[in-house]
Amino acid sequence: MDDLNSRLKNPDTRRAAFEETVNRYGERLYRHIRSMVLDHDDADDVLQDTFMKAWAALDSFKGEAQVSTWLYRIATNECLSFLARKRSSVAIDDTDVARTLQSDPYFDGDELQVRFQQAVASLPDKQRQVFNLKYYDQMKYEEMSEILGTSVGALKASYHIAVKKIEQFFNEDE
Repeated sequence: MDDLNSRLKNPDTRRAAFEETVNRYGERLYRHIRSMVLDHDDADDVLQDTFMKAWAALDSFKGEAQVSTWLYRIATNECLSFLARKRSSVAIDDTDVARTLQSDPYFDGDELQVRFQQAVASLPDKQRQVFNLKYYDQMKYEEMSEILGTSVGALKASYHIAVKKIEQFFNEDE
């Protein structure tokens, strides 16, 4: 990993190292982004924006954090910006989430998975982010703390509250 950091900093090896970075982390970042924005095309756009921002910021990357942590932070900020822009132009509800998922050729879930995604989508953005990082990416709280700039205790509390809200979402259907 340190070798990748040094190759990213070296102008002679930067392009090849960045291509390796895209290949190594692209799929994981896509899944992270997709869990936040839901739509495949939107997730592709946000992923592309993430890598463009990372490329533009390579000179300011100090290498104090892992490359993956740095990329997750950029992707997270891009997701939040995208969601804020989308929310300011369109109100999103459960029906929109279901329609988006069911019309998406890349989504292969059943009715229960659609309901689960609706429950997750109903969470506030920050809680949804914490839930997705822990549930889907199985990320440790310490790494999430670096990415989100939040204390481990606050992240644990946020995850716990998110799980309770999802449970409550399903209990309301009964």
